[in-house]
Amino acid sequence: MVLALLLGGLLIVANVWTDVQWYSQLKAVRVFWTQWGWAVALGTVGLLLVGGAAYLNLMLSRRREGGSTTGAGEYRQYAEDHPWLARLVLPLAVGAVFGAPLASEWRTYVLWLNRTPFGQSDAQFGKDISFYVFTLPVLHSILGLAVIALAVSVAFACVGHYLYGGVRQEDGSMVLATRARVHFGSLAAIGAILVACYFWLSRYDMLLAENKKFSGASFTDINATLPGRTILAVTAALVAALFVFAAVKGVWKLSVIGIGVSVIAGLIVTMIYPYFLQRFTVEPNAAERESLYIQRNIDATLKAYGLDGVEKTKYSAHTQAEAGQLRQDAETTTQIRLLDPNIISPTFNQRQQNKPYYHFADQLSVDRYTVGAAARDTVIGVRELNLDGIDKAQRTWVNDHTVYTHGYGVVAAYGNTTTDKGLPAFWEQGIPSQGEIGKYEPRVYFGMSSPKYSVVGAPKGSKPWELDYPVDTTNGQVSTTYKGDGGPSIGSTWSKLMFAIKFRDTDLFFSNRVTSKSQILYNRDPRERVSKVAPYLTLDSRVYPAVVDTDGDPKTPKRLVWMIDGYTTTNQYPYSERQSLESAKADARTAQSSGYGREPKQVNYIRNSVKAVVDAYDGSVTLYKWDEKDPLLKAWSKVFPGTLKSVKSMSGDLMAHMRYPEDLFKVQRTLLSRYHVTDAKDFYSGGDFWDIPQEPTANRGEASQQPPYYLTLKMPGQKTAEFSLSTGYILGGTSKRNVMTGFLAVDSEAGSTPGKVRAGYGKLRLLELPRNLTVPGPGQAYNNFVTDSKVSTTLNLLKQGGTQVVYGNLLTLPVGGGLLYVQPVYVQASSGNTSYPVSQYVLTSFGEGTNIGFAPTLEESLNQTFRGDSGAKAGDANVTGQKAAPDPNASSNKGNSNGSGKTTPTPSPSASSSPSASQSGAGGGSGSAQQQLDKSLSDAQSAIKRADEARKSGDWAGYGQAQKDLQSALEKAVAAREELNKAG
Repeated sequence: MVLALLLGGLLIVANVWTDVQWYSQLKAVRVFWTQWGWAVALGTVGLLLVGGAAYLNLMLSRRREGGSTTGAGEYRQYAEDHPWLARLVLPLAVGAVFGAPLASEWRTYVLWLNRTPFGQSDAQFGKDISFYVFTLPVLHSILGLAVIALAVSVAFACVGHYLYGGVRQEDGSMVLATRARVHFGSLAAIGAILVACYFWLSRYDMLLAENKKFSGASFTDINATLPGRTILAVTAALVAALFVFAAVKGVWKLSVIGIGVSVIAGLIVTMIYPYFLQRFTVEPNAAERESLYIQRNIDATLKAYGLDGVEKTKYSAHTQAEAGQLRQDAETTTQIRLLDPNIISPTFNQRQQNKPYYHFADQLSVDRYTVGAAARDTVIGVRELNLDGIDKAQRTWVNDHTVYTHGYGVVAAYGNTTTDKGLPAFWEQGIPSQGEIGKYEPRVYFGMSSPKYSVVGAPKGSKPWELDYPVDTTNGQVSTTYKGDGGPSIGSTWSKLMFAIKFRDTDLFFSNRVTSKSQILYNRDPRERVSKVAPYLTLDSRVYPAVVDTDGDPKTPKRLVWMIDGYTTTNQYPYSERQSLESAKADARTAQSSGYGREPKQVNYIRNSVKAVVDAYDGSVTLYKWDEKDPLLKAWSKVFPGTLKSVKSMSGDLMAHMRYPEDLFKVQRTLLSRYHVTDAKDFYSGGDFWDIPQEPTANRGEASQQPPYYLTLKMPGQKTAEFSLSTGYILGGTSKRNVMTGFLAVDSEAGSTPGKVRAGYGKLRLLELPRNLTVPGPGQAYNNFVTDSKVSTTLNLLKQGGTQVVYGNLLTLPVGGGLLYVQPVYVQASSGNTSYPVSQYVLTSFGEGTNIGFAPTLEESLNQTFRGDSGAKAGDANVTGQKAAPDPNASSNKGNSNGSGKTTPTPSPSASSSPSASQSGAGGGSGSAQQQLDKSLSDAQSAIKRADEARKSGDWAGYGQAQKDLQSALEKAVAAREELNKAG
């Protein structure tokens, strides 16, 4: 037993000591002591209050009474013989079980002590919103603790009076001693007072309630339930007075009558009257009766979610594509993203992984960088360490924890174009990094897939043993020694012992690699680090990398950092609609992913109040106040002073990579599907509610929302195209018509001025389409793509040739006075561990979708959709060579790339192929066509095989020739298929 206690104590000491060291290294030890100090203090208060109530009531009942105590004498004697057990251990144990959990509510109390006014009042009681957010939760917590203390008091009073004769049987009847009567009467009076407090507080809770149609108090709540609860609160207070009278006088009749009256009154004022009022007054006239309260809900919801400034525009979208229609949208068309960050990761791995112990995340990030003199949308990934890629024979403690310690560098590709072979056009790549970013610290010691812990650092003059990056030399690698300050020191014997206990790893204590200069790096996931330094934040599920000049000094190297958005939230905003964060965040890309940080189930107020930056080299966490007006952030700033920096200290380059967060936008788009309706009566009818489109490329039977996309686009009313986050809306309700009803975009461009957020950042713009206009939604657009005869024929032929067709993100853009759909199409080998997607086609449609563009480049595809000339250039306009099959929309006029992305007439495959067109005429033409189709498919399969072999061997000249042969074979196959269709 003693040994177990010692071991348990040692574990606690090790965990606490190492945590203190970790927080101290991050200069955030105050965060640790504040939260643990408050938790311990409140837990102690709860323990003492509940335990004290138990002790007090036991002592009050201890006086010995005469009369029979049959059955209690033995227990009473045991209690007298062991006073320490009955008077100390038992009350403390009860207090620990029922009172100590108050520690978990430390956030509630510290927020109340540091509360800040919202400057807004609720529509019913006129109280500042801060009362509901800060004060009401504390009052409920105190009331809950009081109820627990009362329940414990009653239990111990009953036991005590039973043991000491205050409650006994005489002549077959129960007898209460005077002191027992006074005791129980007093407890009953306290109970009645607590009931009165409950009913009084519940009046305010009505403004936070959920109704069928809206949130907040309804007509019936305000006109029936509210006065009813007021009456019950007063009644309960009167009953408390009757219990005091009964305790003193010994007359219980009035108390019993009071309880009966309270029960009857409760039934009438909280159930019967509200029911009849709702049934016969409200329901027949619901739209009119509820309109005032629905309007309160609408106004509060829009304010609580930052939606009260949405700019709405009626958008009578054009449905017909005309030549030159995109002439005014050149800024948008040149930045249309063709690389899907959720698909292209295998290509990054195959082309830029370098060694198996590196890898890129499954989902890459979209950002914008100034490349040359222009801002370019970019798909970027970090080459992180992947210990699973190391051969099992090499997985030793030394290798895992002291040699393979970090990843290396970023890889970035233009988002709006590819090479002529369909590969990403990298502008930053390689090991060491080469490209347009310039000099930066490439080592990734803190990342999304970093090892659990690494021991780094060594005495001066020691030979480096950390693998830095591989090279083509005799040694095969460059080694390094960590020079940063990223973790606690582990050089002393005590430190080694504590960390060995923490990680349950004896090698930490005995290894010679752990030196006097060693540091231990752990808690390396950026989200985990932020969640520990800022435990009050709910963190965005997306973490994205950026290479930035963090100090504004062009002479110092840039830093690779991780950017994380933090939210302050509450579910206590009166009349505001509650929204589940998990359901709003879930889409085809994220499913039900959850991140670090506080994950409240539901919120009805949210602000992107903090931007967090984690350095990938030293793990330092910097928190910037992004929304300094947020009352919740102001309160937390008082709780943890000195942990947040003003946005004014942010460098211009860092500012340029800030963006509008995805999770906040998802929550807002979910709410706007209903709350774009701002008239109370229309809201009640619900006839104009919208839905978020389902992801059209999801597997059959999987219901998942289409994710929002980061794009550079120009919305109506904007002077220039801006980096934005956008989504579409379709008809809501039970309608199965997948037609567009709205388009939402938020300006995600924070600017590049040091310490100053660009004025337009965060502006939400909503395009509302007329109800009588039919514009295909994403589902219809995708269906139009895959059912187009030319598209389906070509892609089916590719599938038969041993390749897998992968559809990329279906983008929606408000250009040309209408809505344009763009979807890249990738192909990859159907099998093999080295298979990766290569861009081969781009699909486009506009308006009604009658003209489907289908070409190797976006430039060509747009021209096909807009009758030969879109009027604007695409980002891949200068791609030379053909990636895949030619334009299938022109069976008699095939085009070849001339370097500008345009097509030039060439003889059709059917006219130039052998056998000739005359041989495929009547009298056996179908047989000849079938032979031609079979031969073409065989040639296509052969070309795909040769292309795959060339790709694996790095023979890109051979790969290009194989692609041209594949193109020729597909041309002939398409022509033969058309001949067969005509003959059939």
